[in-house]
Amino acid sequence: MAAGHHVTLFATADSVTTAELRATSPCGWSEDPTIDAKVAECLHIASLFERAADFDVIHNGFDFLPLTYGDLVATPMVTTIHGFSSECIVPVYQRYDATSAYVSISDADRHPKLHYAATIHHGIDLDGFAAHPNPGEHLLYFGRIHPDKGTAHAIEVARRCGRRLDIAGIIQDEDYFRAEVEPHVDGDRVRYLGSVDAAGRAEVLGGAWALLHLIDFDEPFGYSVVEAMACGTPVIAYARGSMPELVTDRVTGFLVNDVDGAVSAVGDVGRLDRRAIADHAAERFAVGTMVDRYVTVYRNVIRSRM
Repeated sequence: MAAGHHVTLFATADSVTTAELRATSPCGWSEDPTIDAKVAECLHIASLFERAADFDVIHNGFDFLPLTYGDLVATPMVTTIHGFSSECIVPVYQRYDATSAYVSISDADRHPKLHYAATIHHGIDLDGFAAHPNPGEHLLYFGRIHPDKGTAHAIEVARRCGRRLDIAGIIQDEDYFRAEVEPHVDGDRVRYLGSVDAAGRAEVLGGAWALLHLIDFDEPFGYSVVEAMACGTPVIAYARGSMPELVTDRVTGFLVNDVDGAVSAVGDVGRLDRRAIADHAAERFAVGTMVDRYVTVYRNVIRSRM
């Protein structure tokens, strides 16, 4: 809307947006047990395609099912692929590879059997983040508490560095939390902050010496990584998945291969310019940058149908 385009958003009725909102469900089905997920999904998708002729382009961020409607309408569709839940869904993407323009959220998340119109990294609202005026010397883990996200690795790095670790995030794996995380939480050297809301996000991210993002899977993108850098906080991450695309080694943080490398990097963090980190993140990950790149894709897709 702010870029001068008329946007209709098909989402739940409780969505907050400046676009024209169209809804078939009052809220997400995970928030209301009386809503049947499959019914809600079908009505949601159908409500868009019944009006397909009203739009110049359809942007699908709802996984693979809308692709099966795409060839039934004349309106071109751009599909952002937010990772693959399973190899089992890839045949659907292959089936519509020639008729739907795919956008990946990182080069690392591209599937070798598909063609892509672009890679567009997520953007963030920079108004909510700024370089912290007085960061501390403690380390931070920020994310879901799950084996894939490396919470235990962060605890080990902090212990070996003699620094406090703050842990922020929901507990997604209770067994992992009880066995690998909770025994170390003492409220002093290791603190569990729970889930941090939007209002406290910048303070928690910006106040740390460094963010430890020692993931054990090829993560397609990392919001907390980008948001930490927007606060001027360096990121120490395992060099896998999208991390080499998001973190500029020795400029906005350090890319490492193991716990030993992370421990070594903690000592080098003080040499990085936190203001420059924030500026770098603002240049690369602003919402406006993301919007401009999507508009280019939209124009190209529309032009190709003329």
